[in-house]
Amino acid sequence: MTYLVAAVGGLGFFALSMLLLGVWPGEALEEQIHQTSPAHPLPLSASEQRGRAIYAREGCAYCHTQQIRYLARDVSRFGKATLAWETIFDYPHLWGTRRIGPDLSREAGVRSPDWQYSHLFAPQTLVRDSVMPAYPWLFHGAPDQPAQDARDVLAYLETLGRDRYLAGPEGEAAAKKACNCSEDERKFAFGPGPLNASPAIPLRKGKFPLLPVSNDEARGRQLYSRNCAGCHGAEGAGDGAGAAGLHPKPANFTEQEYAQERLSQALWNGVAGTAMPGWRDIPPADLAAMARTVRNFHQNGPEPALPEGVLELGAKVYAAHCAQCHGEKGAGDGSAADQFPVPPTNFQTQRPSLAASLRAVKNGIEGTPMAPWSGRLSEAEVYAAAYFVRGFYKGGIRKGDGQ
Repeated sequence: MTYLVAAVGGLGFFALSMLLLGVWPGEALEEQIHQTSPAHPLPLSASEQRGRAIYAREGCAYCHTQQIRYLARDVSRFGKATLAWETIFDYPHLWGTRRIGPDLSREAGVRSPDWQYSHLFAPQTLVRDSVMPAYPWLFHGAPDQPAQDARDVLAYLETLGRDRYLAGPEGEAAAKKACNCSEDERKFAFGPGPLNASPAIPLRKGKFPLLPVSNDEARGRQLYSRNCAGCHGAEGAGDGAGAAGLHPKPANFTEQEYAQERLSQALWNGVAGTAMPGWRDIPPADLAAMARTVRNFHQNGPEPALPEGVLELGAKVYAAHCAQCHGEKGAGDGSAADQFPVPPTNFQTQRPSLAASLRAVKNGIEGTPMAPWSGRLSEAEVYAAAYFVRGFYKGGIRKGDGQ
């Protein structure tokens, strides 16, 4: 009788444990998901489902989590805490338990596709200290030749965080109202911070601090080597190891002259539509040192004498063909500027060398909306426009810059 009572008691305890620890929480979770989710969250496409399977197959979840926890340090680093309904299509789940790499809950839209492909192909060419393994078998021999498997992985990465973006303010308000959670949980999930707190997201028109003028050349070189040389090259010529798969190509600093304002904007906000991320996780003093290094790469050469009448012709060509994008005063604020993924150059804060300016007008800039004009303009008009745009520059280190 003793054995029978012990056996029944053990089975009863096991059944009760299953009910209390498995069935009941699952039912509560299902009810919360039903109450807080949008009416029609976007399911995964066939490509995205294949990408998810490849992500699982290659062991990505061993190093990357997909869950922003209800902790202040998680929310400040990655953005608002994960809601239960965000993972309704995640079966079996890929939440992960370790953060050897960053959390990917909000990976959609953080990096450009060419950066993602280059990073999959050879991570250390873009992130020098990365311990992520390379996945060259997902490509046809080069980072800009992804196989279907690589395209599927990227498609899946671009779903992470997507549904909550699409839910919009109305979805957030409805979820907050229906959420059966504590005040602390509400703060972490629906607080005033950004949905995605990644400092790398390029901001097209975000505010930025005007960096001070730094004299710390050694510090600037060290930071540049760690964070920038992979794309822009050790000497700033745009020929880093990671440049091969990027479109548009990284800037060649040796043939560009930058105002402190332009470097402040690019380092803080990144460059929308390109692989250049924001660096808002680096202190402004260090960004200022990096800006000094970038400025020092520019090689000053003698300015050519302007042929007679070239500026008058250049002004006419510019007004007819360039001002719509670059603006009447060359500030990159033309009437069509907001229609393009890559913002037009602001010539008031950036001046290309004459050779670079001629190449851009003649051949366009691959990977950007800047088209070649050699087929529509005469050679004289091409040269005149290339000369003319350089006259908009108002840069240099002015008294009081960054102070």
